[in-house]
Amino acid sequence: MAAGWPVVLRDGEVVLRPLRRSDGRAWLGLRVRNAAWLERWEATSPEPVPGAPPTFGQFVRALGQQARAGSALPFAVEYRGDLVGQLTVATIVRGSLCSASIGYWVSEHVAGRGITPTAVALAVDHCFGPVGLHRVEVNIRPENHASLRVVEKLGLRDEGLRERYLHIQGEWCDHRTFAVTAEEVPDGLLARYRAARDASA
Repeated sequence: MAAGWPVVLRDGEVVLRPLRRSDGRAWLGLRVRNAAWLERWEATSPEPVPGAPPTFGQFVRALGQQARAGSALPFAVEYRGDLVGQLTVATIVRGSLCSASIGYWVSEHVAGRGITPTAVALAVDHCFGPVGLHRVEVNIRPENHASLRVVEKLGLRDEGLRERYLHIQGEWCDHRTFAVTAEEVPDGLLARYRAARDASA
């Protein structure tokens, strides 16, 4: 198995755990109910993809292969025992870079409860700990105010605009890159987030 996988991460009512084939019905239900909330932000392929879209089982199997190879960490996000979203640590690069990117989504019905910043902080701390990475980034469309609020709460460093960075819904779209390195959070990103949250309460 790859470093730091499989694993279950928890902070209060927020849990990150490996995505499972048995999540299929709940995951697909969330995606249908949140289509308008999510699709405008999600990457697409500029080239036609041959064949039928993968089944949920095939999707989970492919993510599991990436996890075993050490190139991704595919987490289900739970809140109060219910599946509410997904967080994936992707593009894990070793060697002189030791970096990864994080992508995530949560259901609109639980947005604004601190679930996503908690989940991102849990994942970043795991990346800097058992996984052994040095840097983690999050790339966000400038128009995605909800996601920008997540990195603002976490205090991630704004590294600027990447022009025409990802293909989304038929066009190449700009993204802003936010990042954090292990040296910036010696006590962990979750601890820094909690301290900032408590100070503003």
